[in-house]
Amino acid sequence: MISRHALALALLAAAAATPLATPSAAQTVAPPAAIVVDGAPAIPQELVAAAAPYLQARHANFLGWNTADRSMLIKTRFGGSDQVHVVAKPDGARRQISFENEPVLAAALSPKGDTLVIQKDKGGDEFYQLYVLEAGRPRLITDGKSRNWFGAWSPDGKRVGYASSRRNGADMDLYVVDPKDPKTDRLVAQVTGGGWNIADFSADGSKALVLNRMSVNEAMVYELDLASGKMKPLTDPKAKVSYVDPKYARDGSVWLTSNKDSDFQRLGKLDGKGGFVPVSKEPRWDVSDFAVSPDGSFAVYAINEAGVSRVRVLDLATGAVRPVTGLPAGVIPYSIGAAIDIAPWGEIGLSMASAKVPGDAFSIDPKTLAVTQWTHSETGGLDPSLNVEPKLVEVASFDGEKISGFLYQPDPAKFPGKRPLIVDIHGGPEGQTRPDFLGGNNYLLNELGIALFFPNVRGSTGYGARFVNLDNGPFKREDSVKDIGAFLDTLEKDPALDASRFAVNGVSYGGYMCYASATHYSPRLKGANCYVAISNFVTFLENTQAYRRDLRRVEYGDERDPKQRAQLMKISPLTSVDKITTPLLVATGGTDPRVPPTEADQMIKAVRANGGSVWHVLAKNEGHVFRKKENEDYYFWTSVMFWRKTLLGQ
Repeated sequence: MISRHALALALLAAAAATPLATPSAAQTVAPPAAIVVDGAPAIPQELVAAAAPYLQARHANFLGWNTADRSMLIKTRFGGSDQVHVVAKPDGARRQISFENEPVLAAALSPKGDTLVIQKDKGGDEFYQLYVLEAGRPRLITDGKSRNWFGAWSPDGKRVGYASSRRNGADMDLYVVDPKDPKTDRLVAQVTGGGWNIADFSADGSKALVLNRMSVNEAMVYELDLASGKMKPLTDPKAKVSYVDPKYARDGSVWLTSNKDSDFQRLGKLDGKGGFVPVSKEPRWDVSDFAVSPDGSFAVYAINEAGVSRVRVLDLATGAVRPVTGLPAGVIPYSIGAAIDIAPWGEIGLSMASAKVPGDAFSIDPKTLAVTQWTHSETGGLDPSLNVEPKLVEVASFDGEKISGFLYQPDPAKFPGKRPLIVDIHGGPEGQTRPDFLGGNNYLLNELGIALFFPNVRGSTGYGARFVNLDNGPFKREDSVKDIGAFLDTLEKDPALDASRFAVNGVSYGGYMCYASATHYSPRLKGANCYVAISNFVTFLENTQAYRRDLRRVEYGDERDPKQRAQLMKISPLTSVDKITTPLLVATGGTDPRVPPTEADQMIKAVRANGGSVWHVLAKNEGHVFRKKENEDYYFWTSVMFWRKTLLGQ
C-alpha cells in the first residue's frame, strides 16, 4: 500500500512534469470574490492540489512577553490572515485571541499585561487604527478615519503614545491616550512631515522620546515634555545621519543605533550634548535590532552579517560580548515594535526564520545563552530540512561597484541539465533580500526545477550608508537597473543555468525594477512578473498618499522641479514601453495607498496598444501586496502558470 506521503510526492512530480492541457470549467478553480482576472488563464485544479503543501507553511512572529504570567505573544495564521496568539510555555498550544478578517499588523501588551492594543487597517488601505482587544473583540480608540501608528506604552501602562495624520492627512502629529478611556485622547505636539512617532516614555511618564525619520539616511531624536508639548533636540540637526529606535535605559540614558561617524549602524548612547557614543565594536555590518535589560545589566543586539542575523549579548559592566550560537542561521523578521524583547526576569525573546525554518519564536537565557524554541510552525507536511540553502554570488557592476545576491538552485539529480532562472528583485528601494524562508517559492525550486536569484542592487540597506546612497535621486536611479545587467552577465555564464530562459520578478519598487529590466533587457528575458509596481515616477509621486510623498521625493526625486521631473519621466518604464517585448504578469491592489492602481492601468494599456502580452490580477480588497490568504494563493497559482508558459514552455 502506498503511503499518503509517497502518493503526494508522486502527484507533485507528475504535475511538474506534465504539460498543461486546456482544462474544462469543472477542472478549474474560480477566483476569489475580490479578484478580477484580465488576460490570464483559468487555474487548473491539478495545480492547486500540487502546490497546496507549499502554501500551508505558517510562521510565528514574536510580539513580546506578558509580564503577568510569563507567556509569549506571537502573530501567526490559522485562518485567512495573521492574528494574535498566546503561547504559555515552550511547545505550548498557540491560543488565538484575535479573530479579525483583516490581518493584525502589530500588537503590544501593557507593561502589566492587562491591556492589549492592536493595529490594523481595512482592505490594505493602510489607514491603520488602534484598538483595545477585549474578549477577542476590538474596541476602537483612534478616529477611525486617518492613518495612525502605534508608538509606545508608558511604564505604568496607563497611556499609549502614537502618531496620526488626522489633522491634514499628511503630517504625523503626536498623540497620547489612555486606551481604557478614548475620551482622554490628546494632541501633544503638532509637527510637519510623515516620519514622526513617539518611541518611548521616561520612567516617570512625564517625557517621551520622539523620532523624526526624514529618510533612510537622516533622522532626528527629540525629548518631548508631555505636559507642555515642547520638544528639545537630543541630536545635532546639522549632522544629517541616521538614528533608529531610541529607548530610555533604567538610568535615564538614551540608547539607539546610529551611523554617526561610521558607514554602518552601531549600537550606542547619546552623550547629552548632541553626540553619539558607540558601544558595539563590530567594524562592519549594521546593528539591526537591540534591547536593553530592565535592570540595566546587559544588552542584546543583532548584526546583519551579509543578510544573516547574528545575535550578541553585551555585559554593560564589563563590556564583554558573547555570541549566541544556538539559533538558526537565519533572519530576525521585520517587526512593528520590539523585534527583541527582554522580560523583567531576564529572558530574551525573538523570532528567527531561515531557508529551513518558516519562522519561529525563541527565547535565550542571558546567563548561559541556552536557546529554547517556543513554537514549531507547520510547513504543510513537507520536511523543511530538505529545502535548498542559498549561495552568495558577488559580482562587479558596470562601474566596478561590488554587488551581491543569493542564488537558490534546484537539485541537479532531480533536474539535470541547464535550468531556467527567475531574478527576484526586492522593494524598498531601501530594502534588502536576506536568506529567509521561501514559502511558496520552494515549489518553483523543488517541483518545477526553476532556479531563483535574489539580488541586492545598489541602494539596498545592510551594506553601509555609502552603498544605500548610490541610487539616490533621478540621475542615479538607473544605475541600479544596470546592476541587474551585471548580474545577468555573470549568471548567464553559470553552467547550471540556461541563459535562454531567464525572467524577472519584483514587488513595489522591485516592481519598477521589473518593468525597467523589461525595457532594458527584454531580448534577454522570457517574462516579467511585476507586482504593485511603479510605472511612471511622476504620476506615482503625484498620486501616492500625502503622508508619504515627501519621504519618497527624498529617495526618487522631486517631480515639482523641472529638471528632476524631466529625468523622472525619461527613466520611467512607461516612457520606454515600446522596448518591452517580453510577456508581462501584473498584480494590483485595488486600495493600494502607496502605488495606486492607476500605475498598473496605464502600463497595461500602453503595452497592449503596442501589441504586447499582459496578464493582470487585481485584488479589489487589498492594498500594497496581498495579505489575505485566498488572494495570495490565487496570485501564486497565476504566477506558476506564467512561469510554466514562459520558462518551461508548457
